[in-house]
Amino acid sequence: QVRLVESGGGLVQAGGSLRLSCAASGRTFSSYAMGWFRQVPGKGREYEFVAAITWNGSLLEYADSVKGRFTISTDNAKNTVYLQMNSLKPEDTAVYYCAADRAIGPMVKRPPGYEYDYWGQGTQVTVSS
Repeated sequence: QVRLVESGGGLVQAGGSLRLSCAASGRTFSSYAMGWFRQVPGKGREYEFVAAITWNGSLLEYADSVKGRFTISTDNAKNTVYLQMNSLKPEDTAVYYCAADRAIGPMVKRPPGYEYDYWGQGTQVTVSS
């Protein structure tokens, strides 16, 4: 059974940090691109792109809104993708999701509604002002 399991969310004050984890299991993900997305309260079911990476490091991209504050990385031995979030702002409040896709290419340019192969269940991040 293929699973992406996110963890590490929580409540933090503005300016604080959190590290999210996405543990992948159930198949070999080495040829997949991995991405972090978020659903912001009040914006419906739209998934906002946050960051993406491949296991060999050939793809590394960030949304403009998080550049310089968030860092995506992988631990290939643990099949885990991380999102280190620093200098958090109240507008970063969202449910954060991990996704995996066989298409290796920039995720930031994919259209809304693009169907990624696998999704996690999400983890809530709340940033208080």
